[in-house]
Amino acid sequence: MKHNKVLYGLPEKVIFCKKCVISNQRPSSTIEFKHDKNEKKEVINFDEEGVCAACNYNDQKQKNINWEKRELLLQRLCDKYRKNDGSYDVLIPGSGGKDSGFQSHILKYKYGMNPLTVTWAPHLYTEIGWKNFTNWVHVGGFDNILYTPNGRLHRLLTKLAFKNLLHPFQPFILGQKQIGASMAEKFGINLVMYGENQAEYGNEIDENKIPNLDPKYFSQKSSPLDLILGGVKVKDIIDQYDYKLNDFIPYFPFPYEKIKSSKINVQFLGYYLKWDPQEAYYYSSEHNGFSANTERTEGTYSKYSSIDDKIDNFHYYTTLIKFGIGRATYDAAQEIRNGKITRDEGVALVRKFDQEFPKKYFHEFLEYIEISENEFQETVDKFRSPHIWGKDQKGEWKLKHNVTNSGLND
Repeated sequence: MKHNKVLYGLPEKVIFCKKCVISNQRPSSTIEFKHDKNEKKEVINFDEEGVCAACNYNDQKQKNINWEKRELLLQRLCDKYRKNDGSYDVLIPGSGGKDSGFQSHILKYKYGMNPLTVTWAPHLYTEIGWKNFTNWVHVGGFDNILYTPNGRLHRLLTKLAFKNLLHPFQPFILGQKQIGASMAEKFGINLVMYGENQAEYGNEIDENKIPNLDPKYFSQKSSPLDLILGGVKVKDIIDQYDYKLNDFIPYFPFPYEKIKSSKINVQFLGYYLKWDPQEAYYYSSEHNGFSANTERTEGTYSKYSSIDDKIDNFHYYTTLIKFGIGRATYDAAQEIRNGKITRDEGVALVRKFDQEFPKKYFHEFLEYIEISENEFQETVDKFRSPHIWGKDQKGEWKLKHNVTNSGLND
C-alpha cells in the first residue's frame, strides 16, 4: 500500500545504533552522480548487537591500530614525494576550515612538505567562512587557489539538484572531489592529501584499510553527455539551457586512467593520523587563526563545523527530510564515538536541535535558486519517504521513529 512505500531503497524497519545516535537509514555511498528516489542505496551496516559500522571502526581506531607505525608510514610517504627544488610537492583541497587547516599546517610545518592548497568556492560565503579562509592563507601561511566555477551554471545545477533530488549540495560535492586530482595534474603534483576518509562515518569498514581514495571513484564508463547532474543528463541541460560541454568539465570525474598515467596518488591523512574533528578545531584555532562562529549552527549545537557556506544548512535539512537524519545526529554521533559526549547527552541534543528549520539564510537560498517558499515546501514534502514521516492529528509532519523513542509509531 502507498503508506508503506519506502523510497531510496532504504531499510523499511528503522533502528538506531546502541552506541551512538545514527540510524540504519544513513546512506553509505559517496558516489554523488545519482540520487534517484527509486534507486537502491547502500546503507550503513549494523552488526548483530545493533552497533553501527562507524562505531565498530572507531573501536578499531582506538584498540587495533598502531598509530606510531602509521605515522612512520606517513613520514616515508612524505619523503617519497618531497621536492627540493622549491616546487609544490603535495596538493591539499580544502576551505580553510578546521580539518583542511589541520592537515595543511601539520604537513607543512611538522613533516616539511610544500603544499599548494586549493579551494572549491562555496555557493555563498558566510562572514565567518570568509574570515577563516583568509586567516588560513595569511595567518597559517599557505599558497592557495580559490576556484570558483561558472556561477550561472552552478546556480542552475544547484536548483536542479534541489528540485529533482532534494540534494542541493550535489554540484558542490562533485566539484570539491574532482578539483584535487585535476589541479594536481595542472601543477605537476603527484600527491593529493584529503583529510579523513568519509568511510569512517559509516561506509564499509574495509574501505578504511587502504590509505588512498578508491579508484572506482574516478571511473567514468558513460559518455560525458550522458552523465547525470542535478538529476538531468548533461546533454539535456545543454539543449534546454544553451550551455556547452566544456562548461561542465569541473564536475566530471577525473578519469582513473589519467591518474595512473600521471602517477597522481590521492591519499587520506586520517589513515596515518588518528582523526578527531574537535582536536582539529583546537589545532587550527591555535595555528591558523580559525574561529568558531559566535552562534551555534541551526539544526545542531556546534559552532565550528561546516560554517563557510550559507547553503550548507539546507544540505543537512534535506538529509533530515530524506533519511530522518539531521545535522545534530551527525555531530552527536561522531562526538559520542570520540568520547566528547555520552550517548544520553547525544540523544538529548538530537531531541532539541535535529529538526530545527534553517531560517537564517532561508530567503537567500530561495533567491539563489530562484524558487518561491511554496515551491520549496512542495518539493521538500515530495521527498518525504512514507516509512519515515507521517502526519499527526494536527496535520503536522512528524518522524515515525526517532532516537528518543517518541515517534508517531514508536
